[in-house]
Amino acid sequence: MHNTPTRPPVRPPARRFRRLAALAAAVVGLLAAGCGLQPADSYVPEAAPGEIQPIEGLPQDAPLTITGKNFTEQLVLGKIAVIAAKAAGFDVTDLTNVPGSQPVRELMVSGQADMTYEYTGTAWITYLGQGTGIPDQEEQWQAVYDADLANGLTWGRPAPLNNTYAFAIRSEAAEELGVTRISDIAALPVEERTFCLEAEFNSRPDGMNPLLQAYDLPRGSPDGVPEANIGIYDTGAVYTATDAGECNFGEVFATDGRIDSLGLTVLQDDRFYFPAYNVAPVFNTEALLRYPGLEEVFAQISPLLTDQELRQMNLAVDVEGGEPADVAFDWMVSEGLVTVPE
Repeated sequence: MHNTPTRPPVRPPARRFRRLAALAAAVVGLLAAGCGLQPADSYVPEAAPGEIQPIEGLPQDAPLTITGKNFTEQLVLGKIAVIAAKAAGFDVTDLTNVPGSQPVRELMVSGQADMTYEYTGTAWITYLGQGTGIPDQEEQWQAVYDADLANGLTWGRPAPLNNTYAFAIRSEAAEELGVTRISDIAALPVEERTFCLEAEFNSRPDGMNPLLQAYDLPRGSPDGVPEANIGIYDTGAVYTATDAGECNFGEVFATDGRIDSLGLTVLQDDRFYFPAYNVAPVFNTEALLRYPGLEEVFAQISPLLTDQELRQMNLAVDVEGGEPADVAFDWMVSEGLVTVPE
């Protein structure tokens, strides 16, 4: 989602886009040098309190630095965080739109940033060096929560949003073939078991091959998934190829806006193969001690961040051309978290 997690990054994510190490180092270096680096898109609309109210007893102009990565979903989440913190009464420094996962992590661990939105699987695999993710979402969150306390970071409760791998199918084909779960594929005729994949997912040790094994679909077998049934595509082309019917099942990321814009249906991972990548607010522990009530501000937001909501917000930016800050603001107003100033 990036500095990619174990799974290939995508939409994102810094989990998706790999950035030059020199650029990443330069970003952190500038911040560490105290140059006051602030991204050019630090704009957010003015918001008045709603469900998010100013924290009682918060010092006037209490500083809070928020950071985040530079792919669409993270830009939207970053602006949600900035708007929420401002509504709670903080004087916010906006360090969102940072190129890459590792620079964001360094800002958090070093104490140069106080809060970010991060994915449980990314932290577990990319930052904490674990070999495989944990499919159970609660167990994965608890594992990163426990491990990161030693790094001076405290994880807030996770959102339902789980930006993991998934398989999607054209909605009309799902109805025609009668599939709602990945396990349903095994009941289809062999000629209908067709897949569109990115090259990385096809070859990863935690990608397509073990997935087929987990679902009792031997690869290369005439009774499973013959090699001719698997097409390899460039990043992003999987979505359009699946929509065009070049295959029945396309490898996607669960919160990508193109799922809705193209009318695709995500299949249930009913054998829990894919690791959990729930998003959660992560705080520098010292900031939580300094500002009682900070964690509760974001606890109001997390339950509302679902796959469907982020697909719509990602769609509004990537397809409809909206500004992440405006999309974030409009969503927060619609949920009653903040209001439009009079």
